[in-house]
This record gives sequence, C-alpha cells and structure tokens, in this order.
Amino acid sequence: MYSCIKNILYKIMNFKTITTEDEFNSVVEQNIGVLYYFSTISCSVGEALEPKVINLLEKEFPKIPFYHVDMNASPEISAKNNVFVEPTILVFFEGKETIRKSRIVSIPDLSNAIGRIYKLAFE
Repeated sequence: MYSCIKNILYKIMNFKTITTEDEFNSVVEQNIGVLYYFSTISCSVGEALEPKVINLLEKEFPKIPFYHVDMNASPEISAKNNVFVEPTILVFFEGKETIRKSRIVSIPDLSNAIGRIYKLAFE
C-alpha cells in the first residue's frame, strides 16, 4: 500500500523512480546536477529521511532533480554504484559523483555539501 501511495505522490510532484541502468546513466548525462535517493520500502529511516531531502531540494536547490532508486526492484543499479546500505544519497554534478551520504544523514550537512558545489555549477 505504501509503495502505491508513494508512486502516486511521485507522479503528482514530478519525481521519478529509476528502474534501469540506462535510465540512470541518461539522467546523469542530461542534468548538470542530480540527486539519487537509494532506499527500500522496508527501511523506516529511509522513509523518514526522504521527505526531508525532497523538501531541501525544493527550497534550497530547485535546479537539482530528485530521483528514487528502489534497491529491491533495481539491485543492479545499486551494485553498479556500490550502494549496499539504505538509505544512501548520491549527488552527481557534471556527470561525476560528488557527494555520497549513507544511513543517518544530517540535513544541514547535506545542505552545506550540496550548497558549495551548487553555487559553482548554477550561479
């Protein structure tokens, strides 16, 4: 049930779930900056953190799109990116992974890390 509600919210809010490696790579190539959020529906930490990350992007970094990767549905994407812990956040700028945060993520620390690069890339 939770995943159905989540998918509806993603459609309404214009967020997308990545399901293939080609799609993952294409998004990285087509965007100056992009944030990938790796989690599963069984991770309570991931469920609690995700709306905070989305809110951070919407308010402070609107030019960075949010994409979700379900680690259970797309294990090959997780493995290819060495993501074995949930939740994990990967931020890419200009095609390169520049930020990696896992497990307990501090929103202020994430904001500071993204902010430094965001200013250079978009301003």
